[in-house]
Amino acid sequence: MRALVASMTDDHPARPALVLSNRADAGGIHWAAGQGIATEVVDHRVYGSDRSRFEHEIAERMVPYGIDIICLAGFMRVMTAGFVMSWAGRMINIHPSLLPKYRGLDTHARALAAGETEAGCTVHEVTPELDDGPILGQARLPVQPGETPETLATRVLAQEHVLYPKVLRRFAAGDRRPVYLP
Repeated sequence: MRALVASMTDDHPARPALVLSNRADAGGIHWAAGQGIATEVVDHRVYGSDRSRFEHEIAERMVPYGIDIICLAGFMRVMTAGFVMSWAGRMINIHPSLLPKYRGLDTHARALAAGETEAGCTVHEVTPELDDGPILGQARLPVQPGETPETLATRVLAQEHVLYPKVLRRFAAGDRRPVYLP
């Protein structure tokens, strides 16, 4: 999220309007507030299993800010098809694997257990199917000897900070061609 905000200056076609989290203790909330960016917290636990009410509250909180693109970054809640479809073509996410491999959680451990020689991250449009939308960009890096899930996660995160801003710039300008980083 910080890399996205830092990139949205000068001739960038997007500007950060709101940082929203389902957790009041999320580091991004405190950081964004310190940068003068509006913040909102919608605690999913208040809604129990009623995901529709949770998502309705998220949508309501976004209205005053005129949100037209949602960039997910560390938001670990699966959204319903109804919410996702209402933002079709306007919501993107970054995932720490080379999709379509290793959708969901524990991507680094799963890649290492499978003996992958290459890892990376993917920015994709969000669709109702988990981690399945059109790929907008990928960054690749070799798996190193002795790699652990933690060391791989750290190296992939560095690539996320490069890839996601590049993809957002294109996406916000209406260009859906994928960005590929070596």
